[in-house]
Amino acid sequence: MDSDTPHPETAGHARNAAAFAVHVFTACGAACALLALFAAVKSQWTLMFFWLGIALFIDGVDGTFARRLQVAKLLPRWSGDVLDLVVDILNYVFVPAYAWAASGLLPRSVAIPLGTLIVVTSSLYFADKLMKTSDYYFRGFPALWNVAAFYLFIFEPQAWIGAAIVAALAALTFVPFHVVHPMRIAHLRAITTVALVVWALLAILAVANNLNPPLWADAGLLVLAIYFVAVGFLRRHHP
Repeated sequence: MDSDTPHPETAGHARNAAAFAVHVFTACGAACALLALFAAVKSQWTLMFFWLGIALFIDGVDGTFARRLQVAKLLPRWSGDVLDLVVDILNYVFVPAYAWAASGLLPRSVAIPLGTLIVVTSSLYFADKLMKTSDYYFRGFPALWNVAAFYLFIFEPQAWIGAAIVAALAALTFVPFHVVHPMRIAHLRAITTVALVVWALLAILAVANNLNPPLWADAGLLVLAIYFVAVGFLRRHHP
């Protein structure tokens, strides 16, 4: 064997280490959730969304790393799917539910019950084996309570309107309409990818401006939200 050629066993250890590093990277999303919760308890909402945004970035790219490095094949003992669900329910559901209930943006009399509704319906959603279609669309509102809370904090609707939004989204969790997965979509991939990048830039701008972005950024966030909802209704038939 050529002296410059890595020994097969060494190369195997390196591949396994790289694969496990992807799991560690995913698990860092749980650390982001804890940091976001610390911020939320202190009503530091901008900082909370900063950490939730970092977690959203991790969630958006870790799957690509896992597929390229064949993590599931190399490390069958560790379930990337379970790890992803654990981290997601912290960042997408638990921390945002606390923010919804504690922010004062919902009527005080129903804030805690609505927070409870968020965590219960979302837990059921994450347990649904049919939550995704074979072409990677979500069925029903995909428990994006972090994003919904982000819009609530930016636009600050009347308290009872906010409560109605929570109730409606919780109900839509179980309605079989399709919501795009922007990182896995095949149909309209280019447009959706551009829309996602623009949305991310506007979200960063909003956080940098203490959740008080310019009016044109508000308008852009609204238009993009409408696009991401609408593209699900443009889904091509898929068995």
